[in-house]
Amino acid sequence: MTNRIRDIRKAKGLTLADLGAACDPPTTAQTIGRLETGMRQLSLTWMNRIAAALGVEAASLMRGETAAPAQIVAELTAAAGPEALTTPREAVMPSELGGDDGPAPMVLAVKDSVGEYRPGDLVWLRPLDLAEDASAVSRAMTRAMNRDCLLPRPGGRFAFGRLIDRRGSLVGLLPPGAGQKQVVVDNPAWIAVAFMLVRPL
Repeated sequence: MTNRIRDIRKAKGLTLADLGAACDPPTTAQTIGRLETGMRQLSLTWMNRIAAALGVEAASLMRGETAAPAQIVAELTAAAGPEALTTPREAVMPSELGGDDGPAPMVLAVKDSVGEYRPGDLVWLRPLDLAEDASAVSRAMTRAMNRDCLLPRPGGRFAFGRLIDRRGSLVGLLPPGAGQKQVVVDNPAWIAVAFMLVRPL
């Protein structure tokens, strides 16, 4: 059975050195490379360390033999156009990038054209943990600024748009539609930040 460390690492935009540094305790890029290629045995201890560093479940590092996964076969570059990869890699599903330690990702389905969004788009969102300490919440909100977010509103409604303002318990969103006014939500129970757009062609 082969492992998916390289596929998940690439999907998260990490280098071998990044992943090695994120391990606890840190390890070298060379060790990560050997574990990825199978030159070094992937023990249960290594699986748990690498899974924690990637923010995924340890079981997701192993590839099942039942079905062939979707493959990334080329990369589109500005200079040369589509370039073939020397070794295709697995396309990791968005649901596998969230990990087990936080809330499950949410998905917003787009029904009508609104701003840059088209009918059929699926906007994947990662909920922020607002129960953490104030400094952690502040850092998370800073990273969410100027990104599209989904918030709950009273009466079972939602607000969606670019996070443009936060003052105390008030959160301001700019909806994606043209000419729409800012929506302010007071003390939302959660905030989910868009991290991936899936668009059928």
